[in-house]
Amino acid sequence: MANLITLLQQYGVLIVFAVVLVEQMGLPIPAYPILIVAGALAADGGTPFPVVLAVAMAACLISDVFWFRAGRHYGKRILKLLCKISLSPDYCVSQTEDTFRKWGPKSMVVAKFIPGFNTIAPPMAGALGTGIPTFLTFSLLGGLLWSATGLAIGAYFHADVDKVLDVLSTMGSTALTVLGVLLGLFVAAKFIERRRFQKAMQTERISIEELKELLEGGHDPVLVDARSATAQQLEAPVPGALLAGPDPLAVIKALPKDRHIIVYCSCPNDVTAAKLAKQLHAHGYKRAKPLHGGLDAWNNAFRQ
Repeated sequence: MANLITLLQQYGVLIVFAVVLVEQMGLPIPAYPILIVAGALAADGGTPFPVVLAVAMAACLISDVFWFRAGRHYGKRILKLLCKISLSPDYCVSQTEDTFRKWGPKSMVVAKFIPGFNTIAPPMAGALGTGIPTFLTFSLLGGLLWSATGLAIGAYFHADVDKVLDVLSTMGSTALTVLGVLLGLFVAAKFIERRRFQKAMQTERISIEELKELLEGGHDPVLVDARSATAQQLEAPVPGALLAGPDPLAVIKALPKDRHIIVYCSCPNDVTAAKLAKQLHAHGYKRAKPLHGGLDAWNNAFRQ
C-alpha cells in the first residue's frame, strides 16, 4: 500500500487519467476515490489542481466521444450491449430512456453521478442524433462538474484523507486485501440485487413460435408496446401494436379480459414487458404475457 501511495504521489496524473478512462468506459472500477485522493494530494502541494482537473476531464471526454460515435453508428445495438454487460442490466434501459427523454442532452451534465447512466447517456445522445456541438458542450460541462466535485472533496478534507492514507500505509498488503474484499462485496451485492429483481419479474412468457400459432389460429392477439417513447424513436413498433404510454392500464382497460394480450419491449430479460404483464394479471387480464425476446424476436420472425 505504501508503494501505491508513492505511485499516486509521483504519477498521480497518469493514474487519474487511466482509472477515470477505464471507469467511464464502463468497467466497475470506482474512480471517485482516486479523484478524492488526488484532490487531497494537490492541496498538500502535489500535482496542481487545474492539471489534475484537466486530465480527468480529458479522460471523460475521450470516453464520451467514443460512446457517442458508437451510438451514432450502431444505434440501439450498442445500447443493448452496454446494458447487458452492466452490473444492473435490468434497470439500465428503462432508467436511461426515461431520464434522457425528460432532460435530453442536458442530462449529460449530471449523468456521471448516476451509476449506469454515465456510460449509457453518450451513446444514447449519438443514437438520437444529437448535434456534435451540443453533445460536446454538455459532455464537457458534465466532466467538469463530476471531476471538480471529486477533487474539491479531497482538497477540502485533505487532512482527513492524509490520516486515512497514513493508516493504510501502515497496514501493508492487508489494506489491499481489505480494498479487494470491499470491491468484491460491492459486486456481489449488485449481483444479488439483480437476481432478486429477476425473481420478482418471473412470469410465464410466450415464445415467438407460440405467438405465430395464435395469429395463424385466428385468435387475434393484441400486441402492446411497453417501450419508452425514446426507444420507439430508435426503432419503429410492431404495426398495429398499442403503445402503452405512461398509463398503460388506461390504454388496455377497454379490452375484454379474456383477450390474448402480448406485451413486448426491447430491454434485457424482457423486464419492462414482464412488469406490465404482471400489472395486467393483477387487474384481471390473465392471458397477458410478455414476449420472450421482445421486439428483436418479432423482427427476426416477421421482418426478414
